[in-house]
Amino acid sequence: MLTRLAESLYWFGRYVERAEDTARILDVHYHLLLEDPWVDESAACRALLEVMGVECGEADTCDIDTVTRALAYDASYGGSIVGSMSAAWHNARGAREVISSEIWECVNATHIEIASRASASVPQPHKFFIWVKERAAILAGLADSTMSRDDAWRYLVLGRSLERVDMTARLLSSRHQAVWGDGGWTTTLRCCSAYESYLRTYQRAVDATLAAQFLLLDRLFPRSVLWALRTAEQCLAELDPSSSRVGFDDVARRTLGRARTELEFRALDDLLGSLPDHLAQLQNQCTAAAGAVADRYFRHTRPLEWTA
Repeated sequence: MLTRLAESLYWFGRYVERAEDTARILDVHYHLLLEDPWVDESAACRALLEVMGVECGEADTCDIDTVTRALAYDASYGGSIVGSMSAAWHNARGAREVISSEIWECVNATHIEIASRASASVPQPHKFFIWVKERAAILAGLADSTMSRDDAWRYLVLGRSLERVDMTARLLSSRHQAVWGDGGWTTTLRCCSAYESYLRTYQRAVDATLAAQFLLLDRLFPRSVLWALRTAEQCLAELDPSSSRVGFDDVARRTLGRARTELEFRALDDLLGSLPDHLAQLQNQCTAAAGAVADRYFRHTRPLEWTA
């Protein structure tokens, strides 16, 4: 298929997933601040902005309103919810001939409505985050039910899967900051739509170690890091089936394969004992894989930089 279409579909999948996962991260952060009034709000907000690659500046105060404006409503920042949805709309318009009319109508309606919701005179962050998650879920459902399982579908799912790995790692990184205690993992699981699946899997109360393990390593939950890595690997394998009997010449596939292997076969105590380091390494591997995908399949474009 045309490189232009493949690139638009890939970034459409990434930007929709980025908007949804940013809404999930902000929802977790928003609720944890409400649940734990003794947390240092400024320190927690600075830590979240650092994880998301945004500088808070030299001001003494950095509160939840600052975080929400930067990561939710700032249209000039490509990593914000509004910025990501706008970029998703532009990429969907560029790939109009290979997506269904239902997908286009949904993303177009979302693009029109999000501006009014973001500029509401009385901000309601929680309702805004819920709405974003619902719109992203509708777009994902329409893609699943209206697109043929061809290369167009594979590029979209590849972009969505790479972004999910990166954003879930960011969610866990922000959750593991020193400013938080072990409480609030139920809220974290709920905001990831993972609470009921966690209870059915472990059949016990929420435990911090098990919750992190579930979001990282569960082989059956579609929002876990391991599931997303496997899905991305499968998409790359189907996009470029190799007939070679020795290794793979796809740099992105090798990078993701190493990331999955290190995650899946590393001793659990070792993984959870130095989780922040492993999460940072995972984000670097995702960035490297995204760069390799761009070099191999697209025009000479660079992946979005999270930091200046």
